[in-house]
Amino acid sequence: MISNTTHKASQTSARRRPVTETISRPGKIIAIHLSYASRADQRGRRPASPSYFFKPASSVAASGGTVERPAGTELLAFEGEIALVIGTAARRVPLAEAWSHVSGVTASNDLGLYDLRANDKGSNVRSKGGDGYTPLGPDVIDARSVDPEALRVRTWVNGELRQDDTTAGLIFPLAQLVADLSQHFTLEPGDVILTGTPAGSSVIVPGDVVEVEVDAPTAPGAPTSGRLITTVTQGDVPFDGDLGSLPAVDDLQRTEAWGSREEAGLPPVEKASALSPELRTLLLEAPTAGLSAQLRKRGHHSCFIDGVSVNIPGRKIVGTAKTLRFVPFREDLFTTHGGGYNAQKRAFDAVDEDEVIVIEARGDATTGTLGDILALRAKTRGAAGVVTDGGVRDFDAVAEIGLPVFSQGAHPSVLGRKHVPWDVDVTISCGGATVQPGDIIVGDSDGVIVIPPGLAEEVAADAVAQEIEDAWIAEQVAAGHPVDGLFPLNAEWRARYEAATSDRGQR
Repeated sequence: MISNTTHKASQTSARRRPVTETISRPGKIIAIHLSYASRADQRGRRPASPSYFFKPASSVAASGGTVERPAGTELLAFEGEIALVIGTAARRVPLAEAWSHVSGVTASNDLGLYDLRANDKGSNVRSKGGDGYTPLGPDVIDARSVDPEALRVRTWVNGELRQDDTTAGLIFPLAQLVADLSQHFTLEPGDVILTGTPAGSSVIVPGDVVEVEVDAPTAPGAPTSGRLITTVTQGDVPFDGDLGSLPAVDDLQRTEAWGSREEAGLPPVEKASALSPELRTLLLEAPTAGLSAQLRKRGHHSCFIDGVSVNIPGRKIVGTAKTLRFVPFREDLFTTHGGGYNAQKRAFDAVDEDEVIVIEARGDATTGTLGDILALRAKTRGAAGVVTDGGVRDFDAVAEIGLPVFSQGAHPSVLGRKHVPWDVDVTISCGGATVQPGDIIVGDSDGVIVIPPGLAEEVAADAVAQEIEDAWIAEQVAAGHPVDGLFPLNAEWRARYEAATSDRGQR
C-alpha cells in the first residue's frame, strides 16, 4: 500500500483490494509513449514497436495528494494508466516468462505539461518529470491473482468518467513490455512500468479532482487498486527564462493535450482540395473515355482501375481519393488490427464531402470490403462514392442507400476472411492503378480512372472540347458521311467543323 493519511475510502472500497507490497520510491520509472489502439487512432499514428521514456523517482506521489499547474501554463493533462511493479530482477527474459517477474499492479496518473513538450522531443524530461507528476496507488493488486489481458483502467474528473478501457485494447501486451525492456537493461525489484493511456486523456485545471482506478472485474473477488485521487492546484512561481526555454503552446499542443481540436475550442482545419466547383463541373461533363484519351496523349497509360463496375447503373462519381489499404489475412495481425476502431472504420468515419474512398483489396473479389452500415456512414458524410477492387456485401442494400460503389461485385463474407484493415491515407494499388490521397477519381459506365491533380484542369477542358467535336462528327456520320477523313478530322473536315462551330458561337 502507498501510505497517505489524507486518503479517504472510495466507493469501490467494498471490493477486495489485496496488498502485496509498499511502493515508496522506485529505482526506475519507465513509461511507454503509445500502447492503446484507441489512443493511437486518436493521434492518427499506430507504432510498429513500443517506445519509451524515463520519469524521475521524485515525480512519485501518493493518493490524496495535489499536483501543481505551474504559473504561466495552461495545458496540464491527465493520463490514467496501469502501473506494473517489478518483483524479481528481469534481464533478457523471454515473453513466456515475463509476467512472472511482475509482482503487483496498481493505478497511476502519468501527468504531463504540454506547455513544455515542444523542446523535450520525445524525452518528456520536463513535461512529465515534475514533482507529483506520477501518482501511484493507493493499493497494489497481486499480479498472480489476475490475467494481464483482462485488466481495466478508468479515470474520472470531478466525478465524470473520462477513460474506460481494458488491456484487450492494447497494441502491445503487458508481458511484451517487460520482456522488451529486459533486453536493454535489468529491471530491478521495485521498478515501475507505466503501460500507457487509452483515449480520453484531456486537460485539467486548478480545482479539478482526478481519480484513477485499475481493477480486474472478471477475476475472483474483482480485485481493485482503489481510486487514486489527485487534486490540481495553481502554482505561483514562474519559470526562469534565463535558465532554459519557457512554456510555449501552439494549436498542435492544444489539440493533443485536449484530445481533439473540437475539445480544445479550435476551429476545424480547412482541407485544401484540388477539386474546385468549376473543375468538378467539367469532369461531370467529360466521359471517362475522353479523359483517358487526354491522359494517354500526355503519356499516362496506367490510369485505369480495372475490373470494377458501378452498383447503380447510370451513376457517375467525381471526387478526390481517400485511400484505405487491406493487407492479406494473418491471424495475429487481425487480432491487433482487425477489431475495435480499425483502419476501415476510421476511413469511413473521416471521409469528407466529395471524397471517394478508394480501397486496395488486392483484386480479390471473394470477400466483402464494405457493407450497408459503412456505406450509410459514407453517404451521411457526403462522400462521392467508393471504389474497391474487392467485393461488396449487402450489395442491394448499399445500392438502395444511394451510394455509388464501383467494385468487382457482390460477396456475402464479413471482414476477416481474406483481409486485415491496415492503413488509411497512404499510396495504394487499386485495380492495377496507383492511387494517392488527393488524386482525382472519375467513374462512369465505362469504368474508373485516376487523374493526377496537376493535370486535371487541362485534361478536363480538353476532354470536354473533344466531346463537343465528337458529337459534331456523330451528326455527320448519322447524315451518311463515311468515317474516312471524318474520324479523326482531316484538314477539309476540320475546316468545316471550325466553320460550323464558329457559326453556332455567333448566334
